[in-house]
Amino acid sequence: MAEKTYCCGLEAALDVIGGKWKVMVLWALHPRPHRFGELRRAIPGISEKMLIQNLKEMEADGIVTRQDFKEIPPRVEYAVTSFGRSLCEALSPLCEWGQSHMARIETCKESRDKVRAEKATDTDVENLQN
Repeated sequence: MAEKTYCCGLEAALDVIGGKWKVMVLWALHPRPHRFGELRRAIPGISEKMLIQNLKEMEADGIVTRQDFKEIPPRVEYAVTSFGRSLCEALSPLCEWGQSHMARIETCKESRDKVRAEKATDTDVENLQN
């Protein structure tokens, strides 16, 4: 299979952090290692399946490590690698930007959701008329 060639650094970065959950998993892990259950509780809304899938992909990308302590009961910890820490450093200004503009972003999202709901209602009415 041919190697992926990126046209810019942003494309390469998005390939590693793409999707809704990877950045959230990385951010939850960056201060210290976590066990699976701790991670799941730290990231509201993520399903167990999505967390497992994202952790496997992040481990394959060298962003996180998985340490199995080979104990009974089983104990596994996930931690950010140095490569992952460098990504956290790049994401920190984005987090600060989001924090600074959170109220505005929430307001815009509410407006978008309202427009979508109105369009859906208009489409429903049109479908009923046809």
